[in-house]
Amino acid sequence: MSNNRAALLHTRKSKMIGLSAGAVFLLMLATASVLLGAHTYTFGDLWMSYKHFDGSNEHLILRTTRVPRVLVAAAVGACLAVAGAVMQVLTRNPLASPSIFGINAGASLFIVIGLVLYGSALSMNAMIWIAFAGALFVSICVYAMAMRGSWFEPIKLTLAGAAMGALASSITSGLILINKQSLDTALFWMIGSVTGRKLDHLLSVAPYMAIGLGLALLLAGSFNIMVLGEDSARSLGQRVTLVRLLSSLAVVLLAGSSVAAAGPIAFVGLIVPHLCRSLIGHDHRWLLPCCALSGAVLLVAADLAARFVLMPKEVPVGIATAMLGVPFLIHAARRKEHG
Repeated sequence: MSNNRAALLHTRKSKMIGLSAGAVFLLMLATASVLLGAHTYTFGDLWMSYKHFDGSNEHLILRTTRVPRVLVAAAVGACLAVAGAVMQVLTRNPLASPSIFGINAGASLFIVIGLVLYGSALSMNAMIWIAFAGALFVSICVYAMAMRGSWFEPIKLTLAGAAMGALASSITSGLILINKQSLDTALFWMIGSVTGRKLDHLLSVAPYMAIGLGLALLLAGSFNIMVLGEDSARSLGQRVTLVRLLSSLAVVLLAGSSVAAAGPIAFVGLIVPHLCRSLIGHDHRWLLPCCALSGAVLLVAADLAARFVLMPKEVPVGIATAMLGVPFLIHAARRKEHG
């Protein structure tokens, strides 16, 4: 018994050390992302931009562009990764990601509707709230469709999400063709990017991100039981329907706010949970914090790398994550097939 307890404590200590090291690495990566790019700055420039702001171009770029951009990337990456981990529990599908709710398609549809109605008069703050409303609306529709009947079935959620996503994407394409003036703005937003995002944009959705993360962490113990199967979870006293409702709410808040802040960035919610499971195991009490940290690292790193591909032009981070995600999806699908 004492040997088992010692092994457990050693495992917890190792995981804590790993998470701490990841946090330090994220801080270093974020600092590099603030200082490097088409224009390179020093620690002294960053320090002076906050301690003795003089209105120079260097200080303006650091305070109003680089720092908010890194914070948005870290927050969005963390939320998408946790949402993906929760979705994989909710649907019992290891290839699930937040887009299964139709969140990306719903947000994009509402953005295009807003652009068609208001055109260039539509501000970024307004686009964020419109995108969040679209993500929330389509997610509620998908979940309502999946709940038809007396029982909730993960396959219904998958089919409903695919159907609503296809419908929203079709309407979006039709609106863009009808109103070509909205094409450039819509396409730039739909690719997914943290370029040009301000701190106000993050603060607008931060409460929803915090609630979603908190809710997911509170349900972590329940997720460990849910993976055993519905019948086993009920026999162990788990309130399955309530857990699914709350976990669905967490996904909507996390993915909806992320899409609203940075557009539909794909594959983060697919890649990160798989990598974290291989590193830290299947205990969601450790897995979810690891996903949040790793998701932030992935998106900050992808955004930093995307700056140097076509310098001085920048590649949207959504393209960078897609280039990583497509090979990973093929590899994961092949492993699942042969497994």
